[in-house]
Amino acid sequence: MEMTLRWYGPGFDSVTLEQIRQIPGVKGVITTLYDLPAGEEWTGERIKGLKEIVEKAGLKISGIESVNIHDAIKIGSADRDKYIENYIKSLAALGEEDIHMVCYNFMPIFDWTRTDLAKMRPDGSTVLAYDQKVVDSIDPQTFFNKTTDNSNGFVMPGWEPERLSKVKELFEAYKDVTAEKLFENLVYFLKAIGPVCEKYDMKMAIHPDDPAWPVFGLPRIITGKESILKMLKAVDKEYNGLTFCMGSLGTNPKNNLPEIMRACKGRIHFAHVRNLHHFAPGVFEEAAHLSSDGSFDMYEAVKTLYEIGFDGPVRPDHGRTIWGEKCMPGYGLYDRALGAMYIQGLWEAVEKSQKK
Repeated sequence: MEMTLRWYGPGFDSVTLEQIRQIPGVKGVITTLYDLPAGEEWTGERIKGLKEIVEKAGLKISGIESVNIHDAIKIGSADRDKYIENYIKSLAALGEEDIHMVCYNFMPIFDWTRTDLAKMRPDGSTVLAYDQKVVDSIDPQTFFNKTTDNSNGFVMPGWEPERLSKVKELFEAYKDVTAEKLFENLVYFLKAIGPVCEKYDMKMAIHPDDPAWPVFGLPRIITGKESILKMLKAVDKEYNGLTFCMGSLGTNPKNNLPEIMRACKGRIHFAHVRNLHHFAPGVFEEAAHLSSDGSFDMYEAVKTLYEIGFDGPVRPDHGRTIWGEKCMPGYGLYDRALGAMYIQGLWEAVEKSQKK
């Protein structure tokens, strides 16, 4: 296991590389070129510049999250091949800079959905939260514009202003895209990028849908064990793998997280380890990483990762906002640093118990 932290890059993140470097055990970051819109080609010059910044701080780039997929690819429109070609060039440029893992998602319009970015918990911390009744009762554009008011002034990944400004047009563009069509378009994309992935040993790690069910009538296709295995089998190549996100898959309590890990042994290229607290079907909030603070058995999850031989990058995910920090909701320093230490403690305990 390689412990990392997500970092959005200079000018976008309240957390500095110098701070990340001081978290024991964290040697790398998962980052991105956050200013580039989906579909634009990543150049070697831009990647090299980002890499130099990270390495100057004593860290390394352990992977990219994300090289975003243009809607034309997801919809399967006439110009998708142009954007796939840009994606292929971006992957080649990353490979040339010795970066070999890309986390991405195939969710229509929104990368993830929450109904509250700053829900107050009894201890005074705030967290991301979701309530299906709120989603069902409101217009998507009004909903997202209102929800981002609680973002502390930060641009939220997947909720960029340029996307929110054209929500109505995007819904129109996706109106005929069924789950079956979306899956076909994913397979088309994965087969098209296959040669460049194999040339550069690029691991493509698809992120599960969040939450793990259709939202605003939009299809979701990476929601649990059955759909993940279907995707892995459709393009049965090592480069085609999974980001095992406990929080996303765990939005559906019916998903058995250790069981999914075991089923995907050898195809998990990246792991997001975090906790949620379920209150009722379709109602949950993020929690501290500690098992007792949420609904997941974190020890069992880390133990399963160890037992299947996972040795890729791991990062703590959506943390609470604590101690008065002003940050992008879910991505402050303090609670994610606590999470990184907790996960490493669990890993050490598992490792030592297994070696006895």
